[in-house]
Amino acid sequence: MADTLFQLAFLVVAPFWVLMIFAPGWRWSERIAGSVFIALPALVVWAFAIGPVLPEFAAEMLNPDLAGVRSLFADDDVVAAVWAQVLAWDLLVGRWIYLDSRERRVHPLIMAPLLVLTILLSPIGLPLYLALRIPLTRRPVTPDAGPARRDEDVLPQGA
Repeated sequence: MADTLFQLAFLVVAPFWVLMIFAPGWRWSERIAGSVFIALPALVVWAFAIGPVLPEFAAEMLNPDLAGVRSLFADDDVVAAVWAQVLAWDLLVGRWIYLDSRERRVHPLIMAPLLVLTILLSPIGLPLYLALRIPLTRRPVTPDAGPARRDEDVLPQGA
């Protein structure tokens, strides 16, 4: 069962990635990615995978140590659950990158490989996007926009 859930975790997130990478300008892509609920299918898989080992998992997470977590990872159900959790998190990170890049009008040909990198290695994809997003931003021309670009024009509030 754990092997099936492990495989299913990827299958339930893949369609969202396909939309963001291969159909970024399609209005349904933005509508679907605009919902935080896109992570729910992977979290349902997580719930089914973690169910059989929830007491042991919860006990270890309340007081984690390396040896205990290592022993948990010997269980295929835990591995499948953590895989589903990682995929859900990566999808939320990718969703934010996608939506932010659309708002900033970053070209999809730049974003596609970056989103693929985020699927594969989100700890590299996110900081790379953060480093690239300001120079890649194309601001729309508006009549009231002055010639100078201010930091508050390209950075989110509080950044």
